[in-house]
Amino acid sequence: MLRAYAFLLVAIVAEVIATTALARSDSFSRLWPSVVTVVGYSVAFGCLSVPLRVMPTGVVYAIWSGVGIVLIALVAFIWARQTLDAAAILGLALIIAGVALINLHSKTVGH
Repeated sequence: MLRAYAFLLVAIVAEVIATTALARSDSFSRLWPSVVTVVGYSVAFGCLSVPLRVMPTGVVYAIWSGVGIVLIALVAFIWARQTLDAAAILGLALIIAGVALINLHSKTVGH
């Protein structure tokens, strides 16, 4: 199970890098951000396939998308100075709580 989580973590990081590059690619008109986007998403989906072998699809996707959303918001805040209002921060906190609840207490994860 540790291997599955390691691949899931790499998939999340690759997706965050790819999404950040996608925002800089100017609709794929800039070469290097476009290359990083394609490579990043390829790595992300390749790595995402590993935890899907041992964990339910819904759980893997919930963790991948939830953690990815929070990390993208943090990257946008730090690097692009994009601010979040109280509702956005509350929503992100609820996403974190949901991912934690799944990982700590769900029997479908296979602890």
